[in-house]
Amino acid sequence: MRLRNGTVATAIIFFTSFLSLSWYTAWQNGKEKLIAYQREFHALKERLRVAEHRTLQRSSELNNILEQFRRAIAETNSSKDALTNFSDETQKLLKELANRKPLQVPNIYHHLPHLLNNEGSLHPAVQVGLGRTGVTMVMGIPTVKRKVKSYLSETLRSLIDKLSPEEKLDCVIIVFVGETDVDYVHSVVAGLEKEFSTELSSGLLEVISPPATYYPDLTNLKETFGDSRERVKWRTKQNLDYSFLMMYAVSKGVYYVQLEDDIVAKPNYFATMKNFALQLSSEDWMILEFSQLGFIGKMFQAPDLNLIVEFIFMFYKEKPIDWLLDHILWVKVCNPEKDAKHCERQKSSLRVRFRPSLFQHVGLHSSLAGKIQKLTDKDFLKPLLHKMHVNPPAEVSTSMKVYQGHTLEKTYLGEDFFWAITPTAGDYILFKFDRPVSFNLCLAFCSAAVFPRQESGLQTKEKYKRSEDRFYRIGQFEKGVAEGAVDPSLNPVLALRLSVLKDSAVWAILSEVSRHTARSPFSIKTNTSSSVLIQEHKRCSALSLQIHIKRITG
Repeated sequence: MRLRNGTVATAIIFFTSFLSLSWYTAWQNGKEKLIAYQREFHALKERLRVAEHRTLQRSSELNNILEQFRRAIAETNSSKDALTNFSDETQKLLKELANRKPLQVPNIYHHLPHLLNNEGSLHPAVQVGLGRTGVTMVMGIPTVKRKVKSYLSETLRSLIDKLSPEEKLDCVIIVFVGETDVDYVHSVVAGLEKEFSTELSSGLLEVISPPATYYPDLTNLKETFGDSRERVKWRTKQNLDYSFLMMYAVSKGVYYVQLEDDIVAKPNYFATMKNFALQLSSEDWMILEFSQLGFIGKMFQAPDLNLIVEFIFMFYKEKPIDWLLDHILWVKVCNPEKDAKHCERQKSSLRVRFRPSLFQHVGLHSSLAGKIQKLTDKDFLKPLLHKMHVNPPAEVSTSMKVYQGHTLEKTYLGEDFFWAITPTAGDYILFKFDRPVSFNLCLAFCSAAVFPRQESGLQTKEKYKRSEDRFYRIGQFEKGVAEGAVDPSLNPVLALRLSVLKDSAVWAILSEVSRHTARSPFSIKTNTSSSVLIQEHKRCSALSLQIHIKRITG
């Protein structure tokens, strides 16, 4: 009888386990499908935005055609016989167009008037490839003739070999040969056709070069910022090269990534960039940086390229490209009445840095003759000890003693983790938002891998009690976890504070600070440790913290 009961019990346990496993598997599959649908939705949203942008482009082109009609009619006004071959309706329409006197609209010819001297100045002199459009990502690689060594082939091989078959159909790589020597350009094309014939014939790879008439006279440039005449010429031409490449790429895809011809890429770089871009709202950023070096791995949204190109054309002789990009951000978000720190915080909301870096610079010899550059990205092989997010601009501060440069500012920007030594009662961590924000939940974890959310012990006895300095307590750590629901009446929130209640013999580490947009929770992951980030139960229990918020009306 015992054996029979034991057999039945075993069968019930096995059946229950099987059902649990089946339910978990189904739930996990459903979750993955939901994430995939969300990404497809974001991609569709971006494509619609690009379509709207292209409609505006076509409208601008039609206006240019109308302007040409007006000029042609103005030239024939002195001849009565010029319009006799047209029908009455056509003549009426042309006269209406000729009589309109709109405001003069600035365009590229105001900054580069020499382009009017040749109709083909804005058409590639050499163009090889299928002209693929409608992709998610366009990668642009400018290259010029180097006296010592060319790294172009190795760069392309690194990028192409790390793409899956599906990814090869969803992107296009454009090689821009910034030389006007047609024989040299054709030699580059011949070499690429020999090594990358499949990629060229499939549409994955394209090669273009500008006509000689695209470039203005670069012999009488003003020397600025202590740069030699040769360097000023080099950086000015570089600005024009980037602009030509962007103008060619703008209508091809949703995102444009600027690369260089002497880099190597990490495995899975394409999916990483695409997923990171899709998880962000298009209004929240202007530049995504996948490398900390120069103009490598900089992603833009296609509709923004026209603004960037126009800005470059206005100041292409004045400053190098990276300075001009920084100036665009300054113009968009910086307040002249605020200090430099405030400006940097505002710019960081538009220029988002992804870590670790996905591209490494490998070239030793610069395209500037005689220049040796031993530049390497230190974040390329660095393990990620923190999780980065895009947070609203805020002034952050703490009374804790920071250890070895692991500051709170870097943590909030997603650049590092925060590390402080032996917190004492009264210490705090403060996030003061530049603009009030709203969220419905505040989570704080100490070693989230050890303490799941369902073990949270929220203290509710004194919920929403206001302190003397007008902060409301919304949560308190118990066994390493705190969760505070934010009542809608408390929104929007001016500041968020973590307060230390008692002395602690362990170190405090914040590995993650984020505001998630789905349900608008604000989460903070902390760890206490003497050597590593994730620690055991007793360590986390030793850190005694409370969470407070400050509402906009006090």
